[in-house]
Amino acid sequence: MLRTTLRNLLAHKARLAMTVLAVCLGVAFVSGTLVFADSTAAAHRAAASKTFAGIDVTVTEKAPEPGKDSGPPAGVLDDALVAQLARVPGVAAVRPSADGSATLNAADGSPLRAGRAWSNLAGAYVPGKGGEDSRYPLAEGRAPAHSGEIAVDGGTAAAGGLRLGDTVALATDGPVMTARLVGVVTTDDTRVTAGGTLVLFDKATAQKLFATPGHYTGIDLTATPGTTAYELADRVGAVLPADRAEATTGRAQAAQQAILVDTLTRGYEKVPMVFAGVSLFIGSFLIVNTFTMVVKRRTRETALLRAIGASRRQVSCSVLLEALVVGMAASVAGLLLGLGIAAVLPHVLGGESALPSGPLVIGPRSVVAALGVGVGVTVLAAWLPSRLASRTSPMEALRTAEQEAVAQRFRRRGTVGLVLLTLGAGWLISLSGARDASEENLRDAMAGCGLFAAGLLALAPLLAAPVIRLTGQLTRRFGVTGRLARENALRDPRRTAATAATLLISTGLVTGLAVIGHSTGQALDRQAAAGLGADHVVSTRSTMTGIDPAAVRRLAETPGVRAAHPITDSTLFSGSGVRQISGVDPATVRDTMKLDFVSGSAEDLAPGRIAVSTTFARESGVTTGGRVNVQMGRAGKPTPYEIVGVYQDNPIARDALGSRGEVAAHSFLPGSVQRVLLRTDGPATAALENRLRTAVGNNPLLTVQDREQLVREAASTMGDLLDVMYGMLGIGVVISALGIVNTLAMSVAERTREIGALRALGMDRAGVRRMIRLEALTVAGFGTLLGLAGGLFGAWSVGSLANGAIDQYTLAPPWGTLLLVSLLSLAVGVLAAAVPARRAAALSPLEAAAHT
Repeated sequence: MLRTTLRNLLAHKARLAMTVLAVCLGVAFVSGTLVFADSTAAAHRAAASKTFAGIDVTVTEKAPEPGKDSGPPAGVLDDALVAQLARVPGVAAVRPSADGSATLNAADGSPLRAGRAWSNLAGAYVPGKGGEDSRYPLAEGRAPAHSGEIAVDGGTAAAGGLRLGDTVALATDGPVMTARLVGVVTTDDTRVTAGGTLVLFDKATAQKLFATPGHYTGIDLTATPGTTAYELADRVGAVLPADRAEATTGRAQAAQQAILVDTLTRGYEKVPMVFAGVSLFIGSFLIVNTFTMVVKRRTRETALLRAIGASRRQVSCSVLLEALVVGMAASVAGLLLGLGIAAVLPHVLGGESALPSGPLVIGPRSVVAALGVGVGVTVLAAWLPSRLASRTSPMEALRTAEQEAVAQRFRRRGTVGLVLLTLGAGWLISLSGARDASEENLRDAMAGCGLFAAGLLALAPLLAAPVIRLTGQLTRRFGVTGRLARENALRDPRRTAATAATLLISTGLVTGLAVIGHSTGQALDRQAAAGLGADHVVSTRSTMTGIDPAAVRRLAETPGVRAAHPITDSTLFSGSGVRQISGVDPATVRDTMKLDFVSGSAEDLAPGRIAVSTTFARESGVTTGGRVNVQMGRAGKPTPYEIVGVYQDNPIARDALGSRGEVAAHSFLPGSVQRVLLRTDGPATAALENRLRTAVGNNPLLTVQDREQLVREAASTMGDLLDVMYGMLGIGVVISALGIVNTLAMSVAERTREIGALRALGMDRAGVRRMIRLEALTVAGFGTLLGLAGGLFGAWSVGSLANGAIDQYTLAPPWGTLLLVSLLSLAVGVLAAAVPARRAAALSPLEAAAHT
């Protein structure tokens, strides 16, 4: 049986290659997206991680005690301490640092990688004994010597189109500065090499910007050979003022950073993992369908083996062994092909500007997934057909190569499918009263959608006949070829349903999420427009930076500006999570924000009093007149605040409102301003926007947006989600095309004599090609129609979750997008039929008649 199995594989090389290709592509999409997920997460971790290579101990200022506001810097990290630490036994090298963050403009004046503040590094160029900084070796030019000069790394210079001698605009945490680029350095800091930027100042300038004159933000120490980091940390700690500075080993810093970075970057794996899940789900249909057809075509061969004495177990093991060999070969090929997919996906999903760069990471789960999908799914797909074939009596199997479907089996399948469909639909309809998109409601929605999809797939063979007969009215216009195409699609409803399953799932998924995304995007548009009373907003990119007070005054004095209202943004730490609070002037807040208070009023805002959004109030369990314990910004401990009002969710007001004086006192930059809401005399114009940008010095830390731009930004999350969904559709389309190609190719092989008879009766090659293409179009239309119906129902039922969270939400299907998705799915069917149709048309009548 082993020799028979291997000979059978080698005797049908074309069929073997087609099966391996089907499995290989299913494996490639899964392993490729997993490699992409690992690589993306690693790149994000690298972009947020400081490199501690060569650093055994770091000395830093000691954090203030809990409950105390951090005052002026302690001032202990100075040159005197550097000299003292250099004399500690076991210290081989000492390097002080004055580090911070700086964002700069590219040569064309646009902000350079401004969205990555956590990897926009800045620091001091600290020459060593040889006159150069060993951490940042010079590649071109020279080191910065005074406040008007900077150096950058090679990647930053290339990305921004900067050359030596250029005047560069940059900002750290306030006003814009200009400096001349005098040097280009190299660095192995992963935060920079993974897509960040690096700006180096002379030591005095860096100290002034990031510490205080004559002082540093940290001192890195390297131990002599034979001295451990822990021993050196103990010796250094003994000479430090215990209440003002502390020593930490590089290993401990790396461990602490790993926890922080893992928390910050955990979400970056989710999108690629969704792609991997979709690839696995859709790819499994392709593998199962392909191998089921292969086993079914070998019914006569299997029956012959039974007739000459092979046992049922031997027949089953033979088929499973063939599946194992195919799965192993396809897994290896699929894993290699998946590396190519992983390399291409970053460019497909947003290009270099959206994702940090980094090498491909081939983790163990990618290899395990490749083997699991390739071998596991293939063997599983072959198991049931092999058992069914082995149970068929030899004489009955030899009478026909194709068994008619048993009516009882179809009835059983229909019952199961109807039950699953009813349960799924009922579960989804039960969510219609949900008032929020909580984790529990989302889990229920996913479970309901899963049951509904499973029921639809189980019923698909039963729905194939009535749906195809209905759509067949269109193919009848093509005469005999159209009727033959319809009958061929109806010949085996299970095969037709399995072939259409990939299109059904991908079309349904994209349809449902496109409808929800479009509806939510429009609701967010309306919410942002309804909540903003200002005409322009000038804002920083984070609460860790502020707008220069002089820039605020210049904005107010800009021609065309009627009023300027500064706002201080900070954070609230509460039991329900981290929230955003806006510090406003209670007397003028209604001039720039359209607040819809459910209870209370903004006029009552004062120190110790805040107003909260309806979502914050619901999740925290508070109402107007109640109290909530929260920590505001830099405040050392939670403080009870009185709730003076609850307003409808407003993206401009954010989660909570407080008096600007109190919020500014506890912000990360005390007394700072993060947003300025402007009322202007006329409509937004390019000239006015240019005047506003000039007023803030074209600061790369600041954004200037009018109402329309702000509304678009509010809905950008939905736009990103839709991009992901269309990427999933692309995956489904490719896999669906391969499934149709495989099905039609095997169908042509099965119908060789039939096609030859049609040719002998007078059908020309064009007619044969038309028949095969119409059959593919019929199958694609069936899958697309069911997918659209399922997706629209899912969007209607799950949309209640968004309706509970956004009052302006209404179901708004994007009909243009749905039409495009439908046409694309149908086009896939026609294009996938090209090769099988050409092969069928190439058969000569005599060759077909001789085929057995």
